[in-house]
Amino acid sequence: MKSTVKKSSALMEFLTELYPQSPRTRIKKLLQGGTIRVNDKPVTLYSYPLKPGDIVEVNKQAGNAARAGLPFPVLYEDQFVIVIDKPPGKPTSSTDGSLSIQEIISEFVKKQSKGKFRAHVVHRLDKEVSGVLLFAKTNEAMETIKENWQATEKHYYALVEGIPEKEEDTIRSWLIEDGSQKVHSTNNTANAKFSVTNYKVIRLIKDHALLDVKTDTGRKNQIRVHLSDIGCPIIGDRKYGASDEFKRRVRLHAYSLSFPHPADGRIIIVKSPMPEGFLSLKMKDEHYK
Repeated sequence: MKSTVKKSSALMEFLTELYPQSPRTRIKKLLQGGTIRVNDKPVTLYSYPLKPGDIVEVNKQAGNAARAGLPFPVLYEDQFVIVIDKPPGKPTSSTDGSLSIQEIISEFVKKQSKGKFRAHVVHRLDKEVSGVLLFAKTNEAMETIKENWQATEKHYYALVEGIPEKEEDTIRSWLIEDGSQKVHSTNNTANAKFSVTNYKVIRLIKDHALLDVKTDTGRKNQIRVHLSDIGCPIIGDRKYGASDEFKRRVRLHAYSLSFPHPADGRIIIVKSPMPEGFLSLKMKDEHYK
């Protein structure tokens, strides 16, 4: 639900007036869970100053998720799919025993449906990457989405070192993974996968560039490799050539996903705002794993 601010106030004051029947503790949990947005940006500060004309959005689905114990917002959900705002640092799925996003969502969906549904992986985001992540609730929905995957459109924000020579371009190469689980471009097409990444410079920040990246294929580490190939590794991505002077969060965020709904084919568009601090680079470690 979106509401327009009519008078200057602190965010907490505005929310308590908006929801007079809700306990302050519940409103605080909504704030802490990242379910409140001001002008399309997540805000968690109780004292955040609002001014007339600001738009405050309360994500009810995310609020339900927060109350259910999910550590991240739900961006869209119906009986067939669930789309979440993935935090960085957690794998989509896991083979080493660590807790994955899929396991967390599966437990959530199972409890909601009393064991009828679970989370099926449709696509993946790298452990280091945040943003829009889609799961199907049934095997049939998963297969239908995958069959129509060419009709999906995925966009990312990438903050990179340096400035690309071309303001807008398409990067094509064959990608292969080596024995150390690092992906690289190769001229040898045997066992390699053809990959296509499109980018456009949308903002310059000193000697860095913020890119809008659209992928035509969904290969492992694809964007990270391709941007490194053109001499502009993603900030924080030391695996693919970024500066190791400071430990930084990898600045790659999946901000938009559109896909045909598995039941009726209508196009669903889900977006996630740029994370807080995404463009801020301080001269110290960010303590990000």
